Amino acid sequence: MKFEHALVLGKFYPPHNGHHHLIETAAARSSRTTVTVLGASDELIPLEHRVRWLTETHRDTPGVRIIGDLDDHPVDFDSDEIWNLHVELTRAVLARRAIADGEPSRAPVDVVFSSEKYGDELARRLGAQHVLVDLDRFTHPVSGTAVRTDPIANWHHLAPATQRGLGWKVVVVGAESTGTTTLSKQLSGHFGAPWIPEYGREHTELKLQSARAFDATATVDSLVWTLGDFEDVAHEQERRITHETAPLVIADNDAFAATVWGERYLGFRPSIFTGTSPDLYLLTDHEGVPFEQDGWRDGEHLREWMTGLFERELTKRGVPWLKLTENRFAAATTAVEHLMRQDVARGSRSRA
Repeated sequence: MKFEHALVLGKFYPPHNGHHHLIETAAARSSRTTVTVLGASDELIPLEHRVRWLTETHRDTPGVRIIGDLDDHPVDFDSDEIWNLHVELTRAVLARRAIADGEPSRAPVDVVFSSEKYGDELARRLGAQHVLVDLDRFTHPVSGTAVRTDPIANWHHLAPATQRGLGWKVVVVGAESTGTTTLSKQLSGHFGAPWIPEYGREHTELKLQSARAFDATATVDSLVWTLGDFEDVAHEQERRITHETAPLVIADNDAFAATVWGERYLGFRPSIFTGTSPDLYLLTDHEGVPFEQDGWRDGEHLREWMTGLFERELTKRGVPWLKLTENRFAAATTAVEHLMRQDVARGSRSRA
């Protein structure tokens, strides 16, 4: 039987493959499917993140529209009054879709798809049929609670969009020749996490190659830097980091770092969108670290200034960061382990 307008409703806290199976099942049997994400204001994963992850995952699912809204009403399946509050909110959200579609008279639904027993009562109150899908979680043995409790153990139950949103991102930054590459590689190996190298170095090599097409005698010192160079570096670094779907990603620099380096070479801080903030920045101190000239570096005299610049900008940004001085690898490892334990204890995280 083909339904006209299906409703799939839930917290999706966070979305997992059981949810995606439910949405795909509804869409396959309905002309239109409204997926309503109802989040509470005290939940750790923001509502807009869940809506974005579901939208990305079901971008090509025919007839599906994802809508999010706030529902802070208590849950009590034995209370007729509370049921009425939830149903009225649901009707209001359905009206939003109808208005967005330019067809306000098509707001009602004729079927509710759910994996919960309460779906019978919700459908009855909406004057719709109820289709129960995988109540016992045989097809996808997972729940939002299980994912929040142990995201790594349940990582395979998440779509790439959700994985990218929930994964921990740790970025190592610092002045020239302070060991950002060495440390980030060590952390990557220790945790078995993907390593994202500094794209700025690669861009410099390509820029020199291009300059020598005009002048065979061009050197690194003769390169002319432009705002566009740092925009390109920032965007490519951000793309490489956010493309990863592993639970933990370790990066040598990021888009924010590209703006700091922009200030060093341009003389002003370029205004560049730096994407979402990592969960943790690790700043490598220049003190006690010998300057190694590898043919690409020119800022030994600026290392103290650059370290101070990173400190000021990280503080101004209000993001978690740690300056590494002595026993850097041990301190960094401890910080990353603490980050992950703390977030799992909280039941997930609030970053995207």
